[in-house]
Amino acid sequence: MKNKLYLFAIVMVALVCAMPALAATKSQAPQISGQYIESRTADIYTGPCIANSEVNLAGKQAVMAWHIDRGAWGNVQLDGLSVVAVVNASDTLGMQNSEPLHTQAILIVDQAATDAQRAALVNFAQAQGGLILNHIIAVDAAPMHFEVNIDGHMGSATLAAGNLVRVSTRSLRPGDEFCHNEDVYYPPLAANLTHSMPAVATESGYHGNRLGMTWTENERRGVFIGTFAN
Repeated sequence: MKNKLYLFAIVMVALVCAMPALAATKSQAPQISGQYIESRTADIYTGPCIANSEVNLAGKQAVMAWHIDRGAWGNVQLDGLSVVAVVNASDTLGMQNSEPLHTQAILIVDQAATDAQRAALVNFAQAQGGLILNHIIAVDAAPMHFEVNIDGHMGSATLAAGNLVRVSTRSLRPGDEFCHNEDVYYPPLAANLTHSMPAVATESGYHGNRLGMTWTENERRGVFIGTFAN
């Protein structure tokens, strides 16, 4: 009988000790997850020779886009909604050990979102973008088309935020290597990515009037596609 009571006590102590760890694991589970697209006006998959030639000349603009597969932000459910940030900086985005001195950005929220969801999407994007999205000058709403397909090291994506933003991509090919020592030179701008891979933008551009400029690019090795969880 004593042995049974002793064993019971050991089991109970083990369960009590495990409870904080179980609670911590549960609290750390992602509350929101989905797909991510980032398109830059500089090559992100490149060699140092090309990257150095573009510093402070290219890469001052970016599109950062999130599609929420499932989850909530600030207790607001966001399943199936998207938000897009368009950034214009004073110098090349993503340089190591450097933050752009000045950035301006607009946010485009999903037209299908309610007012509460639009506010949550804005807050979510700023939390993921950090300093890059500190200065939001406007928030617009538009219908969204967002698709990411990843199969191992291959992948493609399409994004349309109304008539304001267009991004379409293809996988990298052997012919996309010019220096033959290419690698991911710049990291993604967004936090909390669970996976990211470089791709080529067959089309990438912003066509709004909020930033005082527009751009369209083709065949730029300047895209990340991936997933996030936070």
